[in-house]
Amino acid sequence: MRIEHLALNVAAPAETASWYVEHLGMKIVREGPPPVSVRFLADSGGRVMLEIYRNPPDDVPDYASMDPLLLHVAFVADDVDAMRDKLIAAGATPTGDIEVTPAGDRLAMLRDPWGLAIQLAKRTDPMISHD
Repeated sequence: MRIEHLALNVAAPAETASWYVEHLGMKIVREGPPPVSVRFLADSGGRVMLEIYRNPPDDVPDYASMDPLLLHVAFVADDVDAMRDKLIAAGATPTGDIEVTPAGDRLAMLRDPWGLAIQLAKRTDPMISHD
């Protein structure tokens, strides 16, 4: 079994998806009309997707008030510092400084313009294959 996607109920799926495409290199592989306005976003390897949608009967979680360790989307970054700066310039908000773990991994946590936590990770020893 492999993970296909993770679904996130957001207030503005079209705008959120566009930001992820422009600034994180994701690609829209399927989309649907309002009121759900679903967007399936594939990562650059085309192996994992985020489903960004608006489910009108349900409240959108208050992502901005959640501890980023409760829920975040992690992206592999070749240069954590440069990508962090790029995302901040694009409207993301840092939630702290860049950290180096005991294993030597470089991690940065930010929030996208809608409050969802994003982690940038450069692992000393990659944990998954990207083949």
